[in-house]
Amino acid sequence: MTDAVRIGLLGRGTVGGAFHELVAERAGAVEAAAGRRPEIAGVLRRADGDFDQILERSEIVVELIGGTEPARDYVLRALRAGRHVVTANKQLIAQFGDELFDVAREAGVQLRFEAAVAGAVPVIRVIQESLAATEITKVFGIVNGTTNFILSEMASTGAEYADVLRRAQELGYAEADPSDDVEGADAAAKMAILARLAFGTPVALADVAYQGITEIQPEDIAYAKELGLSLKLLGVAERRDGGISVRVFPCFLYSGHPLAPVEGPFNAVMVEAPAITEVTMSGPGAGGIETASAVLGDVVSIISGKAPVHATHERLEIVRDIPSAFYLHLEVADRPGVLAQIADVLGRNEVSVRSVVQRGLGNDARLVMVMHEGPESRFFAALEEIATLDFLRAEPRAIRVIEEEFA
Repeated sequence: MTDAVRIGLLGRGTVGGAFHELVAERAGAVEAAAGRRPEIAGVLRRADGDFDQILERSEIVVELIGGTEPARDYVLRALRAGRHVVTANKQLIAQFGDELFDVAREAGVQLRFEAAVAGAVPVIRVIQESLAATEITKVFGIVNGTTNFILSEMASTGAEYADVLRRAQELGYAEADPSDDVEGADAAAKMAILARLAFGTPVALADVAYQGITEIQPEDIAYAKELGLSLKLLGVAERRDGGISVRVFPCFLYSGHPLAPVEGPFNAVMVEAPAITEVTMSGPGAGGIETASAVLGDVVSIISGKAPVHATHERLEIVRDIPSAFYLHLEVADRPGVLAQIADVLGRNEVSVRSVVQRGLGNDARLVMVMHEGPESRFFAALEEIATLDFLRAEPRAIRVIEEEFA
């Protein structure tokens, strides 16, 4: 028998409880794969347990409390005490990653956080280990299972956003307060982490422009289907003009895109680089056992002696004006010259139209347009002007479109 690897567990909620059970269930398999057997040395709950005692008994500390405090304090103390740390806490890494990485380097220990980004999808391990010597140009994908479930249900049933959100809460896919998920903040934190790792540059949450799905209407999804499009909340981090762009936004994808078929509470992440073209990874993005499995994977990596690289180079400029295609929904009075006026505004702003669908008559007329890719600043300038036209009966609705398709 080899010496056991003793793990201090901070938090025993849904994920913490699943991890506790998984360690007991898979201890033999971990020992066979990594050479040492894991066991729980102590558990810190909200009203039970002593952190200092658990720290003293542990070689690895697993933080599953959530939030930034007291999690940040516990993680810093564990690292400074020479303990390896595994966390699933995306806000902790997104907001305090640089500080934590510096402390981990100084102490000569590992800080791992695979479960913080895409559940069971091993995108962080792939970027840090398999692609460590590759110059990555783009990381993008569906990194929030809650919003993907909601959009998938809206598309398949035609139901309103609020009704599908309630169903997601009943099924456990959405929290009682779903704000971080549906407004895009959760995905923004994950993209900040991925951008930092992929490009080796500091990325703060304030650097990530994000938009959620709360304003999406069933008719937008229905019209888009006629144009061969499906709707996703996408996170994109990419190199642009010597800098980087990191964004989260709802967007339509054509059927040839690898992310278009990803439905329900699943995540999928694509990594692009000249040396590899593209790699796509997908899997469950949420759930206690799925997240616990990713945490245990990090524990196995630590036991195996694999050390990730958290190198940070110079800060790269954040690029804001990105070329994009757009879907535009307009409710208009059906009278002569309407389409000509809209076309005039778009043309003067150098926005090119790819397709148009018209529905309804009289006061119930709608124009649905898809634009070719162009600078976002030009499209938004055109949109601002269109919004002032007297024949509009409601605020215009615009959603980005990814034109890229894959053979």
